[in-house]
Amino acid sequence: MKKLVLLAAGGVGYVLGARAGRGRYDQIAGLATKVKQDPRVQDAAHHATETARAQAPVVKDKVSSAAGAAADKVRPSGSHADLESQLNPDNVALQDNPYPQGNLP
Repeated sequence: MKKLVLLAAGGVGYVLGARAGRGRYDQIAGLATKVKQDPRVQDAAHHATETARAQAPVVKDKVSSAAGAAADKVRPSGSHADLESQLNPDNVALQDNPYPQGNLP
């Protein structure tokens, strides 16, 4: 699959960068159309689409479980209420000196 992508990218790069003119562009475009309409290519594209549809639920489950595991790693270990009270701006009274005075550095 990577070779096909590399080949396609090379072809696009050649077409966009070629100085061969309109005739060579038309020749390459005609060849691309002929390849696209080839029954073997159509069959391979159909097979790839069906495989992706069949594997979509499996991939969805794996991504969901990986996302859940990542979320568990970043959740705080303390209680949620304790963290919320620390972040609440109304709780400045809990601090020793919530509004220090003097020269700032």
